[in-house]
Formats: sequence, C-alpha cells, structure tokens
Amino acid sequence: MTPEDVETPHGTARLHHRPVDDARAVLVLGHSAGGGVDDPALLAAVKGAAAKQVSTVLVEQPYRVAGRRLPAPAGQVDTVLLAVVAHLRASSDLPLVTGGRSFGGRVACRTSGVEGADVLGVLCLAFPLHPPGRPEKTRLRELDGVVVPVLVVQGDRDPFGCPPEADGRELHVVADDHSLRRSLPQVADAVGRWLERLLTDTGT
Repeated sequence: MTPEDVETPHGTARLHHRPVDDARAVLVLGHSAGGGVDDPALLAAVKGAAAKQVSTVLVEQPYRVAGRRLPAPAGQVDTVLLAVVAHLRASSDLPLVTGGRSFGGRVACRTSGVEGADVLGVLCLAFPLHPPGRPEKTRLRELDGVVVPVLVVQGDRDPFGCPPEADGRELHVVADDHSLRRSLPQVADAVGRWLERLLTDTGT
C-alpha cells in the first residue's frame, strides 16, 4: 500500500498503513530513535495485530522522512504523534491503540494522556528504561504516567533495563536483547493476546 504523507507542525510524517478486513481497532506504532518502520519487532507486532483483526499504521517521524537519524526533541516528536492521531480520527471512528519500539514507545507513553488522544492502550516494545549502565537515569515515570492499559515486551538481556509490572501494566519478558529480533514469534503472540484482552475488556 502506498505510504501516506501527513503534514504536521514539525514537518511531513509518513504513514505506512497495514489494513485488515473488518478491523476492530487501529494500532499506531512509532519506530526507534535511529531505526525505521521496517524494524523486525514492529513488523512482528503488525502480524500479531492482524491476527486479531486490528489494522496497523506505522508512523515515520519527519526527521526520518527527511533522511536524518538523530531524533528531534521530545516536544516535536510528541506533537507529531498527536497530529497523526488527530488525522486518523478525522478519517475513521475505529478506536486507537498507540505504541512503538524503544523511543517510539516513550513517545506513545508521553502522549497517551494528552487531551484528545483518547487511546485504549499503549504498547511498548523494548522500553528503554534507562541509558545502558546508567540506572540512575530512569525513565520509569513515563510509564507510570500512563493511565490506560500498557503492555511492555522486553528482552531479559536488554542493556536498557527492564521495567517492573504495575497496576494496569503487563510485562512480557522474552529471551532476547533490546532488538527483540530473536523472539519475533513470541512478540507477535504477546501483542495479539494483549490486544484481544484489551478489546474484549473495553467491549470493542
């Protein structure tokens, strides 16, 4: 399917749609800081979502569309995701779940509670809890600030750490590192099972 370019306050975002027939919801996923939408873990999540009749939209941030690898500031990437969510809502009334791999999951966490976001849940693939070797630089408050259900799929050897479970936050640990590339079937399965529970619990 041809990508869709969407103008945002911070440049052109590119949406890669992965629709399914009779979709129940849409999973909106962002890439890692230096990666792209072809990331194997993201594509595994697409597969898991499709198995539960959930379409996926992979969001390519403007800095990546422009060919840069260094991520834009948090305020900019957060605004871009919110603009994409608003764009998707204008064209469909399907409920949305946001998320992403590593950096993309952080963006989804920070924006999930913003007025107008109105998402059912947040999916974090390899959430970067802290920089490698710097546990004192924890980003746990970004996860703790999410008020909708969260699934974190994390490798047991991830140098970025592993967040704890909490009320409303499910942790699925796989035998892998930060890439999750050795556990793609498990990633797809965990995402699919969580989406099924989430949609069932919310009557979707």
